[in-house]
Amino acid sequence: MRTFFQGITHFYRNLRLQTKLTITHLVIVTIPMVAIPVLFFTQLYDMIVADTVRKEQEAAIQTAPMIEETVADILAVHGTLTEHEFYSKLINPARVEDLEVFADSEEAKGFRKEAESLAGDGLIRDIRLYMDIPDDGEIFSDSALSPLAEPMDRIRRTYWYGIFAGEPSTSRLFCPSFYLGTYEKSTYGDMAYITRGRTLYEGRWVTFYLAVYFSQEHLDELLKNNMSSNSSVDYIINNRDSMVATTDIALSGTYHFSYDVVLESVMSSNNFISKNILGEDVYAGFNRIRNTDWYMVVAVPSEPLIQKSRIFIGLFGLVYLGCILASFMIATLLSRSLTNRLSAVIDQMSKCRLGLPAALPDSDAQDEIGDLVDSYNYMTHIIHDLVEEQAKAAEDLRIAEFNSLQAQMNPHFLYNTMDMINWLSQQGRSQEVTMAVQKLSRFYKLTLSRKQSLSTIQDELEHVSIYVELLNMRFADNIDFIADMPDCLMERPIPKLTFQPVVENCILHGIMEKEEKEGTIVLTGWEEENGIVILISDDGVGIEPDILENILVEKKNRAKSSGTNIAVYNTHRRLQLMYGVEYGLKYSSTPGEGTEVEIRIP
Repeated sequence: MRTFFQGITHFYRNLRLQTKLTITHLVIVTIPMVAIPVLFFTQLYDMIVADTVRKEQEAAIQTAPMIEETVADILAVHGTLTEHEFYSKLINPARVEDLEVFADSEEAKGFRKEAESLAGDGLIRDIRLYMDIPDDGEIFSDSALSPLAEPMDRIRRTYWYGIFAGEPSTSRLFCPSFYLGTYEKSTYGDMAYITRGRTLYEGRWVTFYLAVYFSQEHLDELLKNNMSSNSSVDYIINNRDSMVATTDIALSGTYHFSYDVVLESVMSSNNFISKNILGEDVYAGFNRIRNTDWYMVVAVPSEPLIQKSRIFIGLFGLVYLGCILASFMIATLLSRSLTNRLSAVIDQMSKCRLGLPAALPDSDAQDEIGDLVDSYNYMTHIIHDLVEEQAKAAEDLRIAEFNSLQAQMNPHFLYNTMDMINWLSQQGRSQEVTMAVQKLSRFYKLTLSRKQSLSTIQDELEHVSIYVELLNMRFADNIDFIADMPDCLMERPIPKLTFQPVVENCILHGIMEKEEKEGTIVLTGWEEENGIVILISDDGVGIEPDILENILVEKKNRAKSSGTNIAVYNTHRRLQLMYGVEYGLKYSSTPGEGTEVEIRIP
C-alpha cells in the first residue's frame, strides 16, 4: 500500500503545473460521479448489442429466401434448356445423326432460339454451349447452333475449367466472378452456373459445358437492400472459400470467416456467434443457401456498437459537465496566468521529437522563464546550423557515389564490346566489323545524347537490343531476345545502362555456360501499386545457391569478382542510391533451368 501511494505521489509531481491546479479543484466533484457512467455504459452496451444482433438476424432471415429464389430462377433457366428436345438428343448415346448435321437441324435452331429468349438484360445475361471439338468446323461458324456453340479453346484457361478438369466427379458449378475468364466477363456476364455433359462426335464421347451467365450485381443488391446497419457486412462464400458476393469487399476481407468455420458453426448453433478478429469482437451469423454450396455470412463488428454506446454516454456526460463547468473555468483561469509562458516553452521543446526545433519569439521579461527562452533560442540556432551542414555533406556523398558507380558502367561495356569487334577483325569479317562499329556508335549515341543520368525504358530496350545483336554477331545468332513491354511504360524514366549489365550476365554466365551455347532471354514488365516491375529471365544454367545469395553483396576484393557481377552489383546499388533501399534488383534461380531478375523502380 505504501508503494502504491508513493507511485501516486510520483505521478502527481510529474504532472504539468496547470493540470495540478485544475485537478485539485475538480477531484472532489468528479470522484462521486465516476461510478454512475461506468455502470450505465456497461448496461447500455449490452442492450445495444442485443438489439443490433436481433435486427441483423431478422434481415438475414428475409434475405436468404430472396437469394434462394434467385438461384431457383437460374436453375429453372438451366432446367428449361436441359429438358429441350435438342439437349436430350445431344446427350443420347443412341443418336445416329452426325454432330455437325445435328447442329444444323431444326431442333438445334429451336434450342438456340430458346436460349436467346431466356437471356437478356435482367438476371440472365447470356447462355453458351462450349464443345470439345475442333474449332474449324461449321458448328461454330455456319450452323443453326451458331453463335450459341463455341469451341472449348475459348475457356480452357479459365479457373472454372481447371476445377472441372481437376475434379472429374464435379458435374455442376456456381462460378463467382474470378472463376470466369476476362472474355466471358466482358462479353457474357460476371457470374455463371455451369454443368458438364458428354455427347458423341465422330464415334467418340466428347465433353461439353452448358453455361448460364448471370449478373453478380443482382446478388450484391439483394445483400445491400436488406442490411439493417451500415457498420455490418453481408457476404456469400462457397465451399472453396471463394467470395461470391458482398456488400463491401474491404470489410468482407477483414471480417472473413472460412467455409470450415461457417460449416462448424452452422452444425453447432443457429444463432450468432462471437469471435475475436484482429483484436476486435465480431458477431457473426450464417444462413445456408439451398441448391448451392453457398453460405451467407452476416458480420457485425463491435466497435460501432461501442461507439453508439459512447454517444449515449456523451449525452449523459453533458449534464455532468454542466455541474463541474464552473469549477473547471475558475481553476483554468487561476492557473493559466502562471503557466501560459512556461507551457509555450515546454510545448515548443516537445515538438523536437517530431522534427527540428523552432525558435520562440524573444521574451519581453527578464525572469527565469525569459532566461529559459533565450537559452532555448540559442540552442535552436546551433542545431539548425549543424543539421544543414550534415545534410549537405550527406547529399554530396550520395551524388559522388552515384557518379562513381555510373562511371564504372560505361568502360565495362565498352571493354567487352571492343573485345568482340577485335575478334571479328581477326577473323577477317570486315563487313561484320563495319556493322558492329555502326551499332556500337548508335549505342553510345543513345547513351551520351543527353547529360542527364536518366533515360527511358524505350531507349534502354533499344540499348540492350543493340547489345544482343552485337553479341549474336559473335555467337552465330544463338541468343534469342524477346522484349514484351506495355506501351504505357515505354516513356517511364529509368537510370541509363540498367538492362544491359543484367542481360550481359544472363548471356555470359547463363546461356554461354550451357553445352549447346544457345538460349532465350525474355524481358517484360508491368505496373504495380507501388512501382514498376521489370522481369528479365533466361534459360541458362542457373546460379548455385551459395553464389546467388551473394550476387548483390559488395565484394571486398573486386579483383576476384567477374566483371559482369560487378556491373550487376553497381546497377543494384545505383537504383538504391537514387530511389531507396526498397528498390533495385532481386535474383531468383533454379540450377539447370534458368534465372529470373526482377528490377523494381518507382
